[in-house]
Amino acid sequence: MTTAAQADLMFRPVTDLAGLVRRGRVSARELAETAVRRIEELDGRLQAFVDVDGDRALAAAGEIAPGDPRPFAGVPIAIKNNRAVRGWRLTHACDLLQDFVADFDHNVVKRFKEAGFVIVGTTNLPEYGILPVSEPRQKSTRNPWDPERTPGGSSGGSGAAVASGMVPIAHANDGGGSTRIPAACCGLVGLKPQRGRISLGPELGDHPLVTDGVLTRTVAETAELLDVLGGYEIGDATWAPDPTEPYATAARREPGRLRVAVAVSPPLPDAEVDPSYVDAARRTGELLASLGHEVEETTPPWADERLLPLFSAEFMSAIALGVSWSGVAGGRDPRPEDMQRLSWAIYDRVRSTSALEVAGAHAQLQFSMRRLIEALDAFDIVVTPALAQRPLPLGTLDADAEDPFATFAASGRFTPFTAAFNATGQPALMLPLFHGDDGLPTAVQLVARPAREDVLLQVGAQLEAAHPWTDRRPPAG
Repeated sequence: MTTAAQADLMFRPVTDLAGLVRRGRVSARELAETAVRRIEELDGRLQAFVDVDGDRALAAAGEIAPGDPRPFAGVPIAIKNNRAVRGWRLTHACDLLQDFVADFDHNVVKRFKEAGFVIVGTTNLPEYGILPVSEPRQKSTRNPWDPERTPGGSSGGSGAAVASGMVPIAHANDGGGSTRIPAACCGLVGLKPQRGRISLGPELGDHPLVTDGVLTRTVAETAELLDVLGGYEIGDATWAPDPTEPYATAARREPGRLRVAVAVSPPLPDAEVDPSYVDAARRTGELLASLGHEVEETTPPWADERLLPLFSAEFMSAIALGVSWSGVAGGRDPRPEDMQRLSWAIYDRVRSTSALEVAGAHAQLQFSMRRLIEALDAFDIVVTPALAQRPLPLGTLDADAEDPFATFAASGRFTPFTAAFNATGQPALMLPLFHGDDGLPTAVQLVARPAREDVLLQVGAQLEAAHPWTDRRPPAG
């Protein structure tokens, strides 16, 4: 097989790759070797990976033979470095955990392994997953479409790795847009499933904002992986209702005529939305109308001045818990010099906040989101711009700035459309439908009613068929 043909493998759908391995057309070892070689060629510039272990990947791949019944046996994958992989470093991109090695597998990692995926490495993220760029102290991940810009965050390493064809698929997770933002910046498909759809075990029973997922190139792959990752694990405190059929099956069916809203006004009143994203949302509405759906433009009641402080209180409490845990794992109390200023400012603020204030913010956010869900229930699908600004130049959001909370506020103005749906818990899907004159992907976000990932994936598949994107490849790749 030529070098070009090997490189092309990393842009193939994961179901195709698994089929090649199953039929003996390509070996799992060949796929792992190709992924490792691509990482060696490209990652020096893109800085997507925290750790790569080619020997371990090749050993795992060597145990996979043709005919392996697992659905994705032999397919290379990368894991975001905030989920435990037994025997690998788990750093959260913070200094305190640079030498910490996990002794267990997180639920999503366990499920990837059970499905036959071969882990080749772990990917970069912002420190503690805070910002929508991936620029911790250790390295700054670059966008394959323009290496002077961010691939987004917090799953930016995974986004850069998949978009450039270092791996065909990568793990991601999303607490304020961290799967969807890299999908938008890198030209990929990124689903934030319904809250509780994918277990956060064994560490957490549930979480009000965070859910795991993947970054892929196609809606079909995203649906197939939701079937792999979704479902109750023993000890989960809450979980989403089981689907009536596999998501991969549902995604292949037509959704019927739906009521669709296009909403281009941002939830954060001070965010200015780049016209390219407004145009993309409206063009998506026109495309959906041409496919037979009933489409109207609307302004949801989400521009609530309480949304940002309430969401921030919930989000920052989770970050502070992560900082505290890193101190436990690192064997000493965290200190300001251990981390970027934003991380310490969040940790320090939450430490000085009473439990009653934290609980009160949680209750108020839930109350506010019930009303938003009720307002959006008039529609089957809501279409929004993906971002408010084009993928930012590296260094735009400085976690070590003199005023770190100004950086945090600026990050919200970059990504005002994503966090609300972490707060409501609804499934949301980022699609790279369009491409800008500046050479960068121009995505749109689709949001469905609670627990209706099936409808979301059906509409996503319709749009992909009507306006394909998978033939686009970035210059770095």
